[in-house]
Amino acid sequence: MCNFDAVQQRWICAKPQLPMPIERTAVIRVNFLPAGRSIRTVRLALFALPLWIASPPVSGAQEIAAAVATAPPKPSWQRVEIAIPMDDQGIRAAGIATIHVEPDQGRADLSFPGTVTIPQHQLRIVAAPAGGLVETMLVAPDEPVTIGQPVAQVRSPELVEAQKNYLGALSDEALTSDKLRRAQLLFEGKALPERELRVAESESSSAKSRLDERMQILFLMGIDKDDFETLRTTHTIVSALVVKSPVNGTVVSRHASAGEQVKSAAPLYTFGELDPLWVNIQIPAPRLATIEVGASVMLPAYGIEGRIIRIGRTVDQSTQSAIAVAEVNASDGRLRPGLALTANVRIQNGDVAGASKNWSVPSSSVVRHRDQSWVFMRSAEGFRAKPVQVINESARSVAIRADLRSSDEVASRGVLALLSELVDADKED
Repeated sequence: MCNFDAVQQRWICAKPQLPMPIERTAVIRVNFLPAGRSIRTVRLALFALPLWIASPPVSGAQEIAAAVATAPPKPSWQRVEIAIPMDDQGIRAAGIATIHVEPDQGRADLSFPGTVTIPQHQLRIVAAPAGGLVETMLVAPDEPVTIGQPVAQVRSPELVEAQKNYLGALSDEALTSDKLRRAQLLFEGKALPERELRVAESESSSAKSRLDERMQILFLMGIDKDDFETLRTTHTIVSALVVKSPVNGTVVSRHASAGEQVKSAAPLYTFGELDPLWVNIQIPAPRLATIEVGASVMLPAYGIEGRIIRIGRTVDQSTQSAIAVAEVNASDGRLRPGLALTANVRIQNGDVAGASKNWSVPSSSVVRHRDQSWVFMRSAEGFRAKPVQVINESARSVAIRADLRSSDEVASRGVLALLSELVDADKED
């Protein structure tokens, strides 16, 4: 047992009679205020305090270890609290004041930078269907286009070669068809063996397949239906190929120029549909936990609303931020791809899942330590440093998420003294 001698200003501890060796060392921190001096913290190490702890049986220890291993990880704001013992005299001397926490009502808007982009599934690359010389490029960047509108003209030797091959296949198909009809007539008159008839049928079928192949190649090259009909009926070959737009949209970029020699499948244009658009919002890593898919997004400079459709799973190493993608309506044309803007993400603090854990405290109540936000909650022994998650900040208050009750009080003044105690207690741990 230990007593404090006020005259000698020290602790006097009677030596206990111990039946067994020392098992643990306990540390007691006592705050007192001698006359004419500031608050001091005295740490007393009390040796020879036997602590009798019964060891659980092996099976019980294994069950405890298994329970700890399988327990799901807690969020950072639900992890270990740190006790800071302090009596009323020490609290008054440090100038510490407390205030009741208040439920955070309504919603909060968090502002982040963003960039407007075109969704990938709304981009189309228009390529040269055959190699050749680009004669004309008929549309310019940012110009609107419609389905079927001519956008370029390419003079292509490959197109000429494909038409020649088609005409050859057409002649072969006509020849094999006549041969098959003649073989059928001779077979019916018993003047031709069946084997010869089957050979004629096979040759005719192969010729039809080659003709169909050559026709499909021409259509893949983008030959016009009228030009194809002219080729089939009059055997007139055209050397120029007209490239047409496959979508309604806008010319995003142009990849070739008139007079340029291009290969087959070389890109000529990029077309894009500009409604809806995406906004890539840059979210700092500490804020990711407060953003959810489906959250409302507001672009205040344009009066346009949207919603979060995807949140990135990776963080950029240089900026320590992730990309949240918001889809917005851009039918009025005011929002343009490539535009840098500010996006407000609306956080509904009063939702069912988190209504009892969102609280509003003064800005001075929240401190940072070990890359974590903390508040100091009043307790019977003094204070408890409690990890919290910051949802939103303003000049006067901070919205936090933590397991608190409306009757709880947190320190609102003199927080630096408590922060110093938190750092010391953390070093001891």
